[in-house]
Order: sequence, then structure tokens, then C-alpha cells
Amino acid sequence: MKAMFIDAPGKVTIRDVEMPVRKKGEVLLKLLYGGICGSDLGSYRGTFAYFDYPRIPGHEFSAEVIEADEDNAWGIKPGMIVTCNPYFNCGHCYSCQNGIVNACMDNQTMGCQMDGAFCQYITMPIERVYDGKGMEPKTLAAIEPFCISYHGVCRGNVKEGDRVLVVGAGTIGVLAAVAAKSKGASVYVSDVLSGKLEAAKKFGVDGTILNDSPENFLKSVNEVTDGDGFDVTIEAVGLPSTFQNCIDACCFGGRLVLIGVGKKNLDFNFTLIQKKELNIFGSRNALKKDFLELIDLVNAGKAPLDKIITNVYPFDEAAKAFEDFSNSPGDMLKVIFDFSA
Repeated sequence: MKAMFIDAPGKVTIRDVEMPVRKKGEVLLKLLYGGICGSDLGSYRGTFAYFDYPRIPGHEFSAEVIEADEDNAWGIKPGMIVTCNPYFNCGHCYSCQNGIVNACMDNQTMGCQMDGAFCQYITMPIERVYDGKGMEPKTLAAIEPFCISYHGVCRGNVKEGDRVLVVGAGTIGVLAAVAAKSKGASVYVSDVLSGKLEAAKKFGVDGTILNDSPENFLKSVNEVTDGDGFDVTIEAVGLPSTFQNCIDACCFGGRLVLIGVGKKNLDFNFTLIQKKELNIFGSRNALKKDFLELIDLVNAGKAPLDKIITNVYPFDEAAKAFEDFSNSPGDMLKVIFDFSA
């Protein structure tokens, strides 16, 4: 079969590899669609912290079940269109023993710390396979990034009536805005690119803030909130400056959620955390419940997930897709591979 590799920064190839052999307790899957995550793009650019070369990328995908154990406890059967939980936890570290499996101390995420899903066929532990319940396969491939955003919104305890600011209008940021709207919040999105803010408006956000300078950013925050700040700020970029934006924009007693992953340090006046009595939450990966809740939410028509997909490439045009995405970050949200093309 064919598999995609990121061999080095800026180099993507398609190569022949052996077909996987299913073991008992596993499911053999035929890939249908797969999305390029921000971590995949960072691996292509050489900026992602958790990647060794060469490696098969990919952990956002939909697939058809080809083989599964008969009468399994999860009801997974051949012919089902499914998605999967790609975060492999060790099961015995302190976090896992405390039930915080998404923050496993030895987490292995597909396409990051281990080979990913961008092959024609893969095997997965059956307990990690979730029925899409009739969702269109292309849309189902975007459930995993929605889970990342949704988990962060849940970490921030976003509730009806909250004023929420999402800093970063990429895929994760826009989906965080969608998730916050589903909780009944009033949601603003900020970004340095006006084009991304225009795209975010299509998802029903209440307003946008152009982050063209720290001074103008804070001025706009004060105008929108009458000087009070936002109840919840969500960082979806992974830069020191955007984390500082979230601290500055958060109200006294507010909640700040960090979803973005970065490699740089931030030197800041940490006493502001004490002064504002901020509640700061890290948000890592997602949980099974996030997948199941969002599959139902999207199928019920309560979240326009299909709108996030802006570009579709055949699997064999992987190199072009990564190059285009890397060079046009302001024009693309979710880039999807079609494995059947």
C-alpha cells in the first residue's frame, strides 16, 4: 500500500509500505479522508516540538471498517464509517491512574510521537474507534480538531452569557469559537490577518478584533467590554505574544485557556496573574466523551463543521498540499486529503 512521509522539513514523499495485519482487539480501516493538523504543518516547517524525521503524519481522519472482531462490545462492524481517538496513553503513569488520560505523562499521539494515519490502510485498537452515525466522511475527518477546541472550551467552563475571546483564527481557534457559541457565549475572535477574521465571521461569531499591535488590540478589547475584559480568553496560536494578549484581555477573576503549542519562552510580569486572580488552564488533546458529544452535536445540525474545510487534495498530491498550505496560511483553514481519489 501507499503511505505518506515527512522525511525532513519541507520534504514530503509517498512510498510503498507493507499492509498492516490486524490482531485480535484491533480494527482494519481503509482511510477515506484525512486533515492536515497544525502540528502536521509545523512538522513540515520544522517548527513542531514533538516530531522526529522521517515519520508518517496524520491523526485527523475518517475511515471505513474493513475487518473487526465479531460481536465486539463496541458494536463496530465492517462497512461502518468511523473516526478514531489518536492519543495513545500509557495507562500506568500518575495522570492515567488519576483518570486524566489525555494528559498522559508518556502520551503518544499519532503523527507526532508515533507514526500517523496517512496510509491507505491502518489498524486501530477497537476501543478507540467511534461510529460517525451517518456523518459525511469528509466532515467526520474534521471531528478530531473540533474535539481539541471543544475540550479547551470545556476546560474554561464556558457557559451561557460569558464573553469569550479566542486569540487565533486558524482551524482550532475558529472551532473553539464554534464550540463556545454552542455553549451560549458571546464570542469574539482575534487575529493578525484580516482575511482570517473575515472567514471567521462565516461561523456566526459576534465580532472580530484585528491584532495589528498590542496597543490597538487592548484598545479594541476595552471598547468591546467597556473596559472590563473578557470572562474567558482562549489562546489558539502558541506564541508568547498571543499568550500575553490573553492575559491582558482577561477580566479580573477570569479564565484563560491555553490550547496553542509553542517552543518559545515568555518573559512577563507574572504578578498580573495574582492581581487579576486569573484561573489559567492548560488544555491538551481530548477525551472519548468529547468525540461522542461532538458527533451528536454535528449530526444534530448545531455546529457548521463542514464549513471549516476549504481545500481538498488527492492523497498523491501530498507534497503540493503541504507546500500550498505552508505558503498560504491566510487563505486556508482545513486542508483535507481524499484517499479514494
